[in-house]
Amino acid sequence: MRGGERVLEEFCRLFPLAPLYTLVHAPGRVSPLIEQRAIHTSFLQRIPGIARRYRYFLPLFPAAARGLHLRGYDLVLSSSHAAAKGVSIAPGTLHVCYLHAPLRYMWDSFDDYFGPGRARWPVRAAAHLLRPWLQRWDRATTAGVDRLLVNSRNIQAQVQRIYHRDATVVYPPVAVERFAPGEQREDFYLMVGAFAPNKRVDLAVQAFTRMNKPLRIVGGGQTEAACRRMAGPSITFLGERSDAEIAALYAQARAFVFPGEDDFGITPVEAQASGTPVIARAVGGALETVTSATGILFKEPTVEALSGAVEEFERRREEFSPQACVANAARFAAPRFREEVLRELERAWQAHGGRDAR
Repeated sequence: MRGGERVLEEFCRLFPLAPLYTLVHAPGRVSPLIEQRAIHTSFLQRIPGIARRYRYFLPLFPAAARGLHLRGYDLVLSSSHAAAKGVSIAPGTLHVCYLHAPLRYMWDSFDDYFGPGRARWPVRAAAHLLRPWLQRWDRATTAGVDRLLVNSRNIQAQVQRIYHRDATVVYPPVAVERFAPGEQREDFYLMVGAFAPNKRVDLAVQAFTRMNKPLRIVGGGQTEAACRRMAGPSITFLGERSDAEIAALYAQARAFVFPGEDDFGITPVEAQASGTPVIARAVGGALETVTSATGILFKEPTVEALSGAVEEFERRREEFSPQACVANAARFAAPRFREEVLRELERAWQAHGGRDAR
């Protein structure tokens, strides 16, 4: 249940009877609200072990998306960070896409996933070979979307640069009501999220190992094994944790560490909803979610820059009040997301020729 799944969960609340179409479904990995609806999957679902190995089938994503034939609908609402916007829909159907990012593996984050040392050489070679074709497909399928909603001004700029299209910013939902400041802070820093290349967990591990400061990390993923190998005794890997456990960790941590580049980044907002200041790289969505009153931003993706930001935070930590953090996080509450999505769907429906959007 990461950012994209939280968006999907809110779509399910808005349209409780709508069926769900997805490339792959791993039963039990998402919330009951999502699981309880009619779920239709692509041919990828029949591949043994696909839930664990889906990344290796990226070249098949376009065909799998085209194979999801959506007929008989007035509206198709897609939540897409890779291929969902490429589904086949009937002529005349309104298609509104909530775009988390252009196909990130093939555009701005290509080197994070397929640069030297990021993957085995056969994978890197295949990625370089397929990149031009996947970029063309990504542009072409975007042209079939009637209206684009994006999760940040950061992605809005990417859409304009890559697709030459306008998009409307609707910040993603954050369940801020699940979080609250703790009564007492403990002596540790916190990271929460996937061990994906763009998250730069390795940078945090190296910096906190060098500083010998306690860092607790929740999550797992691609780069976890490498991060464990480079970690010193001050690093604690907590693996997957429940929502309640994560909320407690947010409320107890001295500060939240976010050294990577994300399209929006929900975890820094969750941390602030817990009254916890954020130390983040000054790039991507963090520029829109972390203010001078709620955290420290550093520029370069280096151990030295992150270490300097931590030292600056230590000097200024009394300046960051829990109240300021909570107030900033409230801007991204889930009810606001649902209201804005409905408003944009109504506008799109009216522009499409519909009369009664409700």
